[in-house]
Amino acid sequence: MQARPLEGIRVVDYSHFLAGPYVGRCLAALGAEVIKVERPGSGDAGRQHACVLDDQQSGYFLQLNMGKRGVSVNMKDPRGKDFMQRLCDSADVFIENYRPGALDKLGLGYAELSARNPKLVYCSISAYGHTGPDAHRAGFGLIAEAKSGIMQMVGTPGEPPPLLRISLGDMYTGIHAVAAINAALLGRVKSGRGQHIDMALYDTLVSMHEYAVQCYTMQGVLPEQTGHDMPTSTLYGVFRAADADLVIAAQVDDAWKRFAALVEAHGGPAGFGTDTRFHDLAGRNANRLEILSVVKPWVAARPVAQVLELLDGIDVPCAKVQRIDEVLADPQIVARGMVIEQHHPRYGTLRLPNLPFRFSDCDTTIREVAPDLGQHNAEVAQSLGFDPAEIDAMQTDGVLFSK
Repeated sequence: MQARPLEGIRVVDYSHFLAGPYVGRCLAALGAEVIKVERPGSGDAGRQHACVLDDQQSGYFLQLNMGKRGVSVNMKDPRGKDFMQRLCDSADVFIENYRPGALDKLGLGYAELSARNPKLVYCSISAYGHTGPDAHRAGFGLIAEAKSGIMQMVGTPGEPPPLLRISLGDMYTGIHAVAAINAALLGRVKSGRGQHIDMALYDTLVSMHEYAVQCYTMQGVLPEQTGHDMPTSTLYGVFRAADADLVIAAQVDDAWKRFAALVEAHGGPAGFGTDTRFHDLAGRNANRLEILSVVKPWVAARPVAQVLELLDGIDVPCAKVQRIDEVLADPQIVARGMVIEQHHPRYGTLRLPNLPFRFSDCDTTIREVAPDLGQHNAEVAQSLGFDPAEIDAMQTDGVLFSK
C-alpha cells in the first residue's frame, strides 16, 4: 500500500459550520495533518448544530471534523496571536470561510500570512467571493441556492419551491475547494509559491447548470417548475407505485421502446409499445401527457418491488425513492463502505457517512474521531517550538483553551 497522497502536508482549518470543515475532513482523509482551530468557550458553532449529543459535540461536528487535531486559541492575547502566526508559518494550507476581510483584522488575512509564508496555499470560502458588488454580504447555502436559479426550477408548478434539504451549496463548493487546493499544491512544486483560492457558494452553484443556462442563452427559454417529471426528457421522473415511490429513466429511445413494450405486455393499452409517435424524444415530449396518462396508472397498480423487478429485467434504469434507514441498509452502500464505524470514548460506536474516495493502493478511511475542544493544544504547541513552561502558562491563562 502507498502512503496517502497528502501525507506530510499540514493544514490549518480555521473554518466553521460546513463548507470549510468539509474541506478539512477531505484533506485529512487524503493524508494531510489537519489542525482544527476554534475560539475559546463554545468553539465552532457547528458543535451546537443538529443532533447535539452533549455540550461539546454534535453529530454534525463529529461528521465534519473526524481525523483532525484540535486546538483552541485566544487571539486577543499576544501569546495567542504568536501561536497562530507560528502555526501558519508551519502550514502548507490555510482554510477559512468567514466574510471577506474579517480575518485581516486578526492578522490572519492572505496578504499577511503569505508575506510570512510565501508557500502557503490559502483557501477562502464565502457566499459571494472576495470581489464583486455583493462580496461584503453575508450568506449561507440557502441564499446561494435561491439566487443561483436552482431552487426556482424544482417543486410543483404554482407553489413555492421546496427546501433542498441537503446543503448543496456548501458541499459542492467544498469539494471544488479540495480540487483547487490540490491543484495549487501541485503548482507550487513548479513555482515554489502558494496562492489565494477564492471560492464562492454562489459561483459554484451557477456552474452546476448543465442545461438551463444554454437553454436561455441559445433559445431564450426559461426553465420552469415541472413537478415530478421532465417535459424535455420524456420519460424521466418520479412515479407513485401502490406502496412507495420510484424513479424511472426511460428517456433514451432504446430504453423507451423496451419500456413501452413491457407496459403493453403487462396490461397496458394495445399498440402502446409500437406507437411510432413515441419512438423519438421529440415525439415523446410532444405527446407527454398522453404517455403519462398510461404510465402513471400502470405503475400505481403495482407494488414498487414488482415494478423494479420488471424494469430491471429489461435493463431500464429505475430505483425506489429510499428513506435514510433503507439507504444505510442498502447492500450496495454496505459493499462500498459508505457508512463507517468509529469508536468514541464517550458515545460508543458512531456510524457516519464515509467519503467517496477510492484509491487502488491506499486506504482513505478516517479512524480518528473529531477532537474535543482544545484536545491537542499541548502537542501542537510543542511542535511549534514552545517549551513546557510556556505551554503550561498559556493553558493556565486560557490562551490555549480546553474543555
